[in-house]
Amino acid sequence: MFRLLANIWSTPDLRKKILFTLGVIVLFRVAAHIPIPGIDLNAIRSLVSGNQLLQLLDLFSGGTLFNFSIIALGLNPYINASIIMQLLAVVIPKIEELQKEGEYGRQKINQYTRYLAVPIAIVQSYGVIIFLQKSGGGLLTGLSLLQLAAIMATLVAGTLMLMWLGELITEQGIGNGISLLIFAGIVGRLPVTVLQTKEVLNPNNLLTIGVVLLLGLAIIVGVIIANEGQRKILIQYARRIRGNRLYGGQTTHLPIRLNQAGVIPIIFAVSIILIPGMLGTFFAQAAPAASQLARIAKQVQDLFNNTTFYSSVYFFLVLIFTYVYTSIIFNPIKVADEIKKYGGFIPGIRPGKSTADYLSFISTRLTLVGGVFLGSVAVAPFIMTNITRIETLAFGGTGLLIVISVILETSKQLESQLIMRSYEGFLNKG
Repeated sequence: MFRLLANIWSTPDLRKKILFTLGVIVLFRVAAHIPIPGIDLNAIRSLVSGNQLLQLLDLFSGGTLFNFSIIALGLNPYINASIIMQLLAVVIPKIEELQKEGEYGRQKINQYTRYLAVPIAIVQSYGVIIFLQKSGGGLLTGLSLLQLAAIMATLVAGTLMLMWLGELITEQGIGNGISLLIFAGIVGRLPVTVLQTKEVLNPNNLLTIGVVLLLGLAIIVGVIIANEGQRKILIQYARRIRGNRLYGGQTTHLPIRLNQAGVIPIIFAVSIILIPGMLGTFFAQAAPAASQLARIAKQVQDLFNNTTFYSSVYFFLVLIFTYVYTSIIFNPIKVADEIKKYGGFIPGIRPGKSTADYLSFISTRLTLVGGVFLGSVAVAPFIMTNITRIETLAFGGTGLLIVISVILETSKQLESQLIMRSYEGFLNKG
């Protein structure tokens, strides 16, 4: 490990990229603590801590919503725009064609994603302001039109700045810039969570401490295994004779990942499951107390406040969205056609429809395992809280999945950079 770090640091180009990445992350963390003027931070923090939707937004903004900083929206508009572009690729042939055009297509799609993120940021900034005004805590009330426009412009500009910083890291630093900024925000909040947990944890209760450590370790190991797990399907290419030369006859593998959908199903599931509770809370406060609507809203609110019911619905929604999103990004028919086009086949399986059916069979079962894994990770914080009775525990969930995925991805990029430079040095010596 230390030798690897020494090799990285002794490579001038890599050292420069790492220092540049760290510098941008420091700039991001400084901006995360610059609040918008005229805001009651204590009231904001209390509201965010008690609302699961705001906690999710705060997670992807790297804690900036908790401080209601100038970058309070974080990268949420960009993430939403990226998901929309992936979904549009299924129904718009032009976007699908761009995905197949290599680096040029990727750049065009990224450009469209940035354009789409701007109106989404405008809508989300207005939505956050209205939500805070309707929260009942007296937040952002009595704003003039100019003040409202100024706050919205600040929030949108903050998102655009983060998108720019992420692109800088991707181009001149190490790793995916957007992912690293989200990672930095989650890790930046870790010391606060540890201190809060330490305050409520009884040092004399060794059993609780042991359960916390074991469950935390088990979740980390499980996330790594599931994130890296894949099924390799053998692909063989037929031999062809052209003139006096023999072509083909090679074998390769088609990897199908256990978790193909990543963290997207969790985002979709949270967005859906929070809607009934939020509507119930809104109508319970807005409707007259004695009305039938208020009673129904109160029942819905109580139902979704039940941890067991909430966790069960959350788990099944994650499982359903895992199947839906995997079917979008992995099309067995297209993959089978590509294999057949280049003269490949799966041993024992006929090319064409039989290959597509076989790939669908494998993908469906892997998706089931991946969906159960994602659902378990999503509800892990609820299980941890019920076992230990500690509300501040943050093991599991979306945050841990993002952190581990970013670490693995960045370490692979560093390793590939070192290997590439080793070959360059060898060629130069030759």
